Amino acid sequence: MTNTNNHLIQMLPRQDRLNLLSICKPVALDISEILCEPGAPTRYVYFPTEGFISLVARTDNSPGVEVGMIGREGMLGAQLVLGVVTAPLRALVQGQGTALRASTAAFKSELASSAAFQRILDRYLYVLMAQMATSVACLRSHAIGPRLARWLLMTQDRADSDGFRVTQEFLAYMLGVRRVGITNAAGILQRSGLIEYRRGNIKVLDRSGLEAEACSCYAIDQKIYAKLL
Repeated sequence: MTNTNNHLIQMLPRQDRLNLLSICKPVALDISEILCEPGAPTRYVYFPTEGFISLVARTDNSPGVEVGMIGREGMLGAQLVLGVVTAPLRALVQGQGTALRASTAAFKSELASSAAFQRILDRYLYVLMAQMATSVACLRSHAIGPRLARWLLMTQDRADSDGFRVTQEFLAYMLGVRRVGITNAAGILQRSGLIEYRRGNIKVLDRSGLEAEACSCYAIDQKIYAKLL
């Protein structure tokens, strides 16, 4: 049976949902897999059902920084709703899992035939834009510790687990900071009893404590999503 554990798909009326599922194929999301590059044509859209994807903005002088995260609450390829085929960001699989994949042509045809699908994705596109704007402001305004706590909460939400694997190098890459900053911030969270971090494996021990430590950006994202979707 096809795993339909994606919130956007679940929101659709039954017939619209069945029509969308008929053009989708279940695929694996392999960790570190690059699904698209900025400036490249979008060949497929992805609706994650397990696992999650990082949206990374890149410049000539740096490997990039994460500006968004997509799990089963969303989709990759939302710019197609605006009629834009070109991918704006690198999409990197951060959490291994599965997704429902459809070709760009089939997706656009289904979108054109379903007013309900269009309304849902219009709202999701706004949510995604708001998340990116919040991430950019967070990068500039907040200290590493609260930003790390926010990132861990976002990851836990999409991993659907208290534990997940991530290296300090990868965290530094995602948050756009030096590795020593991650080491210090993770150490503080661990000594406070909020997380356990050993050899690249992180376990959230105190969810409410981590929420209190995180910057306000996490709660802002949650409220926007809950209000619109």
